[in-house]
Amino acid sequence: MVELQPVLLSGGSGTRLWPLSREAYPKQFLPLVGDDTLLQATWRRVAPLSSAAPLVVANEEHRFLVAEQLRVIGAPQARIVLEPVGRNTAPAIAAAALIASADGADPLLLVLPSDHVVRDPDAFRAAVRAAAPAAEAGALVTFGIVPQAPETGFGYIQAERGGEGVRKVLRFVEKPDAATAQGYLDAGGYYWNSGMFLFRASRFLDELGRHRPDILAAARAASAHVDPDGEFLRLDREAFAASPSESIDYAVMEKTDAAMVLPVDIGWNDVGSWSALWDVSEQDGDGNAHHGDVIAVDSRNSYAYARRLVALVGVDDLVVVETDDAVLVAAKDKVQEVKQVVARLKADRRSQAVLHREVQRPWGSYDSIDVGDGFQVKRIKVKPGAALSLQSHSRRAEHWIVVRGTARVTRNLDLFELHANQSTYIPIGAKHRLENPGTETLELIEVQSGDYLGEDDIVRYEDVYGRG
Repeated sequence: MVELQPVLLSGGSGTRLWPLSREAYPKQFLPLVGDDTLLQATWRRVAPLSSAAPLVVANEEHRFLVAEQLRVIGAPQARIVLEPVGRNTAPAIAAAALIASADGADPLLLVLPSDHVVRDPDAFRAAVRAAAPAAEAGALVTFGIVPQAPETGFGYIQAERGGEGVRKVLRFVEKPDAATAQGYLDAGGYYWNSGMFLFRASRFLDELGRHRPDILAAARAASAHVDPDGEFLRLDREAFAASPSESIDYAVMEKTDAAMVLPVDIGWNDVGSWSALWDVSEQDGDGNAHHGDVIAVDSRNSYAYARRLVALVGVDDLVVVETDDAVLVAAKDKVQEVKQVVARLKADRRSQAVLHREVQRPWGSYDSIDVGDGFQVKRIKVKPGAALSLQSHSRRAEHWIVVRGTARVTRNLDLFELHANQSTYIPIGAKHRLENPGTETLELIEVQSGDYLGEDDIVRYEDVYGRG
């Protein structure tokens, strides 16, 4: 088998798993099944197949999350391609193919969404190896999931009958109604569309140029002016934004005569809803799946995710999700309507659509633990060796109290260190910076006071993370 280049797609927003998944911290970064996040599990699944470092296509706002999550599991340093705007999978994969072949190579691209669950990684790897000869010969191979039920939430692939292994795709079909889905199961030869692909970079680009030359042209222009920033590769914003937004299925797979499919049974689930997560989670004798401190009494077939103690009494088929700033209670068969909650939050410009109460930053995190008229209290954590930007605020002052670790503080022309139980004051307008020179996480309490406490009241003068 020729060299395999894993391409991990990490641009999703994950609104169907609200309130655990938020726009700024979507489901691929969450440990929903097991200890690894879905992104980490995706890399572990594919790592034995290739010596190449992952090529990740990600939202620019998520770049530090991707880098950090792969770093902590010991993945080789990824090349992280940053999408300046979302344009769906066809332009994203085109950019990845162009970057992967920029040095004259023509690798097999194994394109994987980073927010799916695969419970049989050995079967997954065996499937990739089985599909490789067809891909090397020029086919655009997709992996069709052997259906377990008449699912109406997935698209389907109809395959040519007969034989084993890779076979020709006859057609792609949209998400069906229940009767049509049952007909597909009864007829046989239909598979769930997994969104996973294997093909040579050049073959995909050839077929994209044949069927959607406008998307290829935009991807070429965006990739020709990549702005490298360490492991991050920034696509040209104007060129990429000019691309039509279209999936690889619509742009290429439904049009090409080179599409082939390998049916697989690998324990796949796209974790597209709370009911899907219930389905892949370990369940007790009453069909309940729990995460956290949950007590269930006379309750069945429910899912509960808890940060604090949650008790279910005399309820069936419920989803209960409790986070620091929101609680979801939904009938299990209505969880797809969670997206309407997110839409309302966005319409009302409420932060719960985008952010958790604890917000991740490249230097660590902050947790807004209390807020009132003219004040806000945050718990701030700074990683060892990390530093916030040199900045100032025009409408708020800050008081810092160190709880744990060592803080190096810049305040105008002063530079000094604080330790546990020591504090300092940052006046309105003062240029200041917070650093952690130690080897343990720095934790402090920040009390803000002023007539405006929004995160946009910030002027950055220097920033090691390249934020404007």
